[in-house]
Amino acid sequence: MTKSLIIAIDGPSGAGKSTLGRRLARELGLLYIDTGAMYRAVALAVTRAGVSTADPEAVAGVARQASIQLAGDPDSLQVRLDGHDVSGEIRGEQIGHTASVVSAIPEVRRELVRRQREMGARGGVVLDGRDIGTVVFPSAGVKFFLTAVPEERARRRFDEERLKERDQTFEATLADINARDRRDSSREDSPLRIASDAVVIDTTELPIEEVYRRMLEVVRERQRGAPEAASDPKS
Repeated sequence: MTKSLIIAIDGPSGAGKSTLGRRLARELGLLYIDTGAMYRAVALAVTRAGVSTADPEAVAGVARQASIQLAGDPDSLQVRLDGHDVSGEIRGEQIGHTASVVSAIPEVRRELVRRQREMGARGGVVLDGRDIGTVVFPSAGVKFFLTAVPEERARRRFDEERLKERDQTFEATLADINARDRRDSSREDSPLRIASDAVVIDTTELPIEEVYRRMLEVVRERQRGAPEAASDPKS
């Protein structure tokens, strides 16, 4: 089953999707597809082109023309934009903000969903994002929805970003998290929502190792054909 398995991990910003997605992919020997990195690559392309995010048609045109490739193992995933490695450049806070804005443009989402489906069509993949289990691969064999209260997600993001951007404040990070949540949940195309068959885990008070253990347990049970694990992590 592993060779054809598709694992979808959805949830809001800062819930731990990327960290846990990489770990699962490494453990199971699967391809890891960081869909958020793809939107960040588009954001970088838009920034370089000098295109305003207030012009959705122009942004969509940049997205259609951009060559985006993901290569390497889960722990050293390389993101290439038009043939150049931009893995580090796309991780800045400003690019993250721009990515959140451009990802709400329907034409951009449709273009990247098309590419994501092509990349994962053969299975044997772990994808994380906002709409993997509901739009990109609604028939995924295993679906997770990770969440946490905004303050905890902001704390995690702040701890990551302040080493690179010393002027960043917790208050600004929390405001950005809340703004992203509003955009993600209110956009017309592929809004963030929980798939009816997703295993929901609130990571607010759980150590990363415990969340990983529970996720791996669910995957192993599916591989054995066992009944679905309970979605309430506190049960």
